[in-house]
Amino acid sequence: MTSLEKPDIVTTNVRWRWPSVHPEGRKFVVISGVIALAFLLFIWDEVGFVLLGLTIWVAAFFRDPIRTTPKSENLIIAPADGLITMITNVPPPRELQGEDGLGADPVTRVSIFMSVFDVHINRTPIAGQVKRVVYIAGKFLNADLDKASEDNERQHFLVEGRDGVRVGFTQIAGLVARRIMSWTKPGDLVGTGQRVGLIRFGSRVDVYLPAGTTPQVLLGQRTIAGETVVARVGDARLLEGISQ
Repeated sequence: MTSLEKPDIVTTNVRWRWPSVHPEGRKFVVISGVIALAFLLFIWDEVGFVLLGLTIWVAAFFRDPIRTTPKSENLIIAPADGLITMITNVPPPRELQGEDGLGADPVTRVSIFMSVFDVHINRTPIAGQVKRVVYIAGKFLNADLDKASEDNERQHFLVEGRDGVRVGFTQIAGLVARRIMSWTKPGDLVGTGQRVGLIRFGSRVDVYLPAGTTPQVLLGQRTIAGETVVARVGDARLLEGISQ
């Protein structure tokens, strides 16, 4: 290719399609739908229409859309859909510390709050091997509160990349959430953006960035699991923005 030539740009059409309902939620959709149908046909149709709306909401809650994940060795991708409500420096959870885990020094924690209207499938922020999965029973405080990271029911993950970089993230139950689920175990190999868990009905996910890494997202910004770049490992440049 000469200096005057330009590289070929491949274009294609991408069509929107209805997201599927995750298998974990299909039983809830069926149960809600059957009850709604029973009310519509035999009992009280006004209530039936309300239950029908509830059935549609349950199906939407468990939707599992396909996501397009950027590929790069140094990218940390959002593990959850939602609103970035906190960015702070704190020591990692004790369950993620240790010789084969994260250090005890403060690191940047990015908190993503998921409302009941967000997709609740959680994805791994980096590719690598799952080193830890630790479940802790706890309370069901408002997930927006800072102390929810230490008091609420939660599940910690630690993933180590091929370059040795370790990223921890935590599923945290909220006021409405009553079930945290994980589909991975220590030793599993995962790809960036791979589905690793689910939290039912409103919650939060915390991401603990490696030392020397600054978030590439802002407070009040919305993230898309498996797509939004939260940070670049080793990049400490500050990001500025404006709410408008």
